[in-house]
Amino acid sequence: MLYGAMKLSIGGTLKLAFRPWAEGLENIPAEGPAILASNHLSFSDSFFFPAMVDRKVTFIAKAEYFTSPGVKGKLTAAFFKGVGQLPVDRSGGRAAGEAAVRSGVGVIERGELFGIYPEGTRSPDGRLYRGKPGVARIALATGAPVIPVAMIDTEKIQPPGKVIPKLMRPGMRIGKPLDFSRYHGMEHDRFILRSVTDEIMYEIMKLSGQEYVDVYANVAKRQLAEAAKRRKDEEKAPAGAESARRAGQPEGTGGAGRTGTPGDSGT
Repeated sequence: MLYGAMKLSIGGTLKLAFRPWAEGLENIPAEGPAILASNHLSFSDSFFFPAMVDRKVTFIAKAEYFTSPGVKGKLTAAFFKGVGQLPVDRSGGRAAGEAAVRSGVGVIERGELFGIYPEGTRSPDGRLYRGKPGVARIALATGAPVIPVAMIDTEKIQPPGKVIPKLMRPGMRIGKPLDFSRYHGMEHDRFILRSVTDEIMYEIMKLSGQEYVDVYANVAKRQLAEAAKRRKDEEKAPAGAESARRAGQPEGTGGAGRTGTPGDSGT
């Protein structure tokens, strides 16, 4: 009941203000379990995604969304609890991944829709990053179909540093269900998991049109943060010291990772 009320109030407001569009809604089953695997461009994905899908979609959300202090933190927690999202502590490494998989399996076993962002975190630059195998583990453990989803332009609504959102039309493209039943029960085979995950990411890439980067998004975020820190330090350094440093150092190769299509690494 609370989910319906939240969807009607918040979802209705979003639809009225932003007029989001959706393609392929017919690919989501009217009943029964399915895994909706989406790219992740913006915090607002968690608002627009469920607003455009008729059925309830349960996501896992990082625990910080439920425990942040202040008025904004309480409002955020109320929203995520109201729409039935499941908190997961991501600081626990492998344990956090296991908890996320168990949560997803539980949702599927109840015959519901489970939403997941295989990249594990928001894209730092709008590109699509390597998927983590949790989505494959859930699919192979349950036999549920995986439906690829691409969120479009949600990152442009409220870029970093902007307080007031831009009124524009974000979108969603939903692909046809992917059947991995041929691998049922093989969720502990890391080679099968990587193959299934790469196939899912490839379908998301086709739907979104994003450039694919064959590294994990959290690694790319760290590399970008380190590069930004180096640039800042170089700007503070005296001009003479900087020139001397560059004179004795070869040019870097640059780049956060190789680009191409999922599976290029051969792993």
